[in-house]
Amino acid sequence: MTSVDRPESVGSALPFFVYGTLRPGELNHGLFLRGRVAAEAPATLADAVLYQGPGYPYAVARPGSAIRGELITPAPGRYAELLAALDLLEEYEGPGRPGNMYDRVVREVLLADGARVPAWVYLASPLVARDLAASGTEIPGGDWLGQ
Repeated sequence: MTSVDRPESVGSALPFFVYGTLRPGELNHGLFLRGRVAAEAPATLADAVLYQGPGYPYAVARPGSAIRGELITPAPGRYAELLAALDLLEEYEGPGRPGNMYDRVVREVLLADGARVPAWVYLASPLVARDLAASGTEIPGGDWLGQ
């Protein structure tokens, strides 16, 4: 697997790397993840930075940087439901769609024990990422909860 794969190339259920309002203790964690998650673990996503959004962050690919978040493993039998709910929350309509706020891609995340795990990550869509790079506010240290 490459560092970024399109959803069509992945045939199995994957965990999700979350870095903003879906993290434990945040509003959307309770609304979207409660009862749908089997496990949560601190994790790091390399080659990405965070930008401030209107009440939530955007992750943008950038070599040499890293962001902190959580690896969320869906509960048995809840994967499809969780995937659909998160796609709706993140305004992801499908690969390459012009209305996407985020693109859902597969990236490798690093767990505290050194394990590397492929996971779904919602990165800012190319148009959003371009605007953020031009005039956005980067979150220092790559941790939305630590800002």
